[in-house]
Amino acid sequence: MTEKKCLRCLLREAFPADYRQYVASILGTIRPSDRASDPVYEERLARCKACDQLQNGTCMGCGCLVELRAAYARGKCPFRKWENPAR
Repeated sequence: MTEKKCLRCLLREAFPADYRQYVASILGTIRPSDRASDPVYEERLARCKACDQLQNGTCMGCGCLVELRAAYARGKCPFRKWENPAR
């Protein structure tokens, strides 16, 4: 029997080992001045998780990995579900 993957999950939920090795390493290269704060990041991910365009950690509207796009302070959702906070 094949294990089903959650289509509406973030990468860190669906592929925990791969996430830690790939996405986390990329997140670590973002300069602190370019990163969204942890609360902003988590709020963005919550909005992405509730969006019907999320599939296997990818935004089907633009093709990005939502966990990377949400990490950038100047990031924004292509559907305007979240924007970069005022500076």
